[in-house]
Amino acid sequence: MLDLSESRKKIDAIDEQIVRLFEERMEITNDVAEYKVKTGKAVLDREREGEKHRVLEGMTHTDFNAKAIYELYEQIMSVSRKYQYGLINRMMPDQDDVIGFTKVDEIRYSEDATVYYFGTKGTYTQAAMEEIFGTQIKEVHVPTFTGVMEAVRDGLADYGVLPIENSSTGGVTANYDSILEYPNAIIGQHVMRIRQCLVGLPGTHLNEIRTVYSHPQGLMQCREFLEKHPDMSGVEYESTAAGARKVRDDGDPSQAAIASERAAKEYGLEVLAPDIQTDKDNSTRFIILGPDCFYTAKSNKISLCIELPHVSGSLYRILSHFLFNDLNLTLIESRPIPGSQWEYRFFIDVEGNLDDPAVKNALRGIKEEAALLRILGNYQTASD
Repeated sequence: MLDLSESRKKIDAIDEQIVRLFEERMEITNDVAEYKVKTGKAVLDREREGEKHRVLEGMTHTDFNAKAIYELYEQIMSVSRKYQYGLINRMMPDQDDVIGFTKVDEIRYSEDATVYYFGTKGTYTQAAMEEIFGTQIKEVHVPTFTGVMEAVRDGLADYGVLPIENSSTGGVTANYDSILEYPNAIIGQHVMRIRQCLVGLPGTHLNEIRTVYSHPQGLMQCREFLEKHPDMSGVEYESTAAGARKVRDDGDPSQAAIASERAAKEYGLEVLAPDIQTDKDNSTRFIILGPDCFYTAKSNKISLCIELPHVSGSLYRILSHFLFNDLNLTLIESRPIPGSQWEYRFFIDVEGNLDDPAVKNALRGIKEEAALLRILGNYQTASD
């Protein structure tokens, strides 16, 4: 029988050699990085790495070892690139080709600002907007997400407010798609508790309701209530408040809407059942859009959009930049890329400020290795 302790001693001796050689390799990597900085050569050289993989795999004697060596050196070369990105940032700290954002002392909201919001009067987005800006501003509601985006882009609005994520149902996917189509930046966020109600014509009883209108998010947030009332059929509508307005306009006692208590008052309806959301701590995160790419020293969350090369392992390699730089991801949402079947872009939120060295290192690596990187905003998650 083999002596396990002797085998372990041999492995320990080999590991010592591997560590020594790895550190020696990284010292040479430093020379390579300095050369690339001086010459402007890209850190990632796919042709060189591909050739290196082929040579190393050819040195092995089994198929398993060939695959293992590929994976091992994929990691070693990835670590080498990350080291080079960090060195470039140290040698060229003022280079801002990755960021594209302007730092300002603070972002102030004017009392006479014009703010566009999604939906109609009585919607949760209106309530969130007023919590952010107060009630002295000029409020303009539009029925689509893109209408808000266009108003900010075209200078009709100083700011825009849109729902982006719910604590129980996840991302508002239509907004993710539209954000990328416009040059606006996310400059802030606001989280608000959402208390959904079933609202209908005054004097209506629950057993009369057959059709319930609401935004898809509202229907999803109240799925258990609807399951307990099988006679009620949920119908998607443009917004929660618009659903309430339809119930008022139609005057049909068999109709109801899932909306806020505020919407019920706005359209002369009665709350038939309060707090019907499945998650009693139900909250929605709203984003504040501005026309300029600004951030401040207090900005502590970064929103990104990343498109990946359509090759095996590309998502893992991109996400490794966050792991290697000790950055915490708080959201990752995938969306199909229009016109590219089975290819996806990823919307990512990560904690940090664009001035942080770790953030700069990660973004430089992602920019070079991703098919597309766009910073959507760097903003403060909560007021002091």
